[in-house]
Amino acid sequence: MKDNGISDKIKGNVNKAKGEIKDQIGNATNNKSLQAEGKLDKAKGHLQETAGKLKDGK
Repeated sequence: MKDNGISDKIKGNVNKAKGEIKDQIGNATNNKSLQAEGKLDKAKGHLQETAGKLKDGK
């Protein structure tokens, strides 16, 4: 079964949301490590979403 990149898009959106939460909590608590982890998760999410779009052809 072909998913046309849908699973990558979903995973990407989940990672972007998770990263945003970590980034905001890290910012609010002045936890630079958590903030950096959040930024990495957001970047990973953007890459996954882009991969899904490429598979989907959009």
